[in-house]
Amino acid sequence: MRKSLIIPLFAALLAYAYFDIKDESISAPNAWSTGVGNTIQQAFVNELSDIQVQGKGVVVRILPDDLEGSRHQKFILKLSGGPSLLVAHNIDLSRRLEGLAKGDVVEFNGEYEWNSQGGVLHWTHDDPDNRHVGGWLKYKGMEYH
Repeated sequence: MRKSLIIPLFAALLAYAYFDIKDESISAPNAWSTGVGNTIQQAFVNELSDIQVQGKGVVVRILPDDLEGSRHQKFILKLSGGPSLLVAHNIDLSRRLEGLAKGDVVEFNGEYEWNSQGGVLHWTHDDPDNRHVGGWLKYKGMEYH
């Protein structure tokens, strides 16, 4: 009798593990919620894009400007406890963050686009056609939009 219960019990446990268990340890850490609520964390975990987000991070890398089409100043922010966020700041529509260096803190408001490395932030400027929510960057007491 005991052996006849082991196989169905084992099968039930496997089915439960396969269909129902979610490993919370693979989610982005709670410390990565830099916007209102857990917007960025939720967008990253759920692979969402086109989400307006706000927060701040520390510059960990300055990248060369993207000069194809609209010009963008590019840099990577490390958010508290989470993956990195690539910032693509349109310098045809807004001023460049002059003197930006590794270790500087930048606050942001823009549109989040998911990718597996943490995401991309763009629309950190006003929309000249007023069709999109305006964004901004704050750096050393100055606001760029």
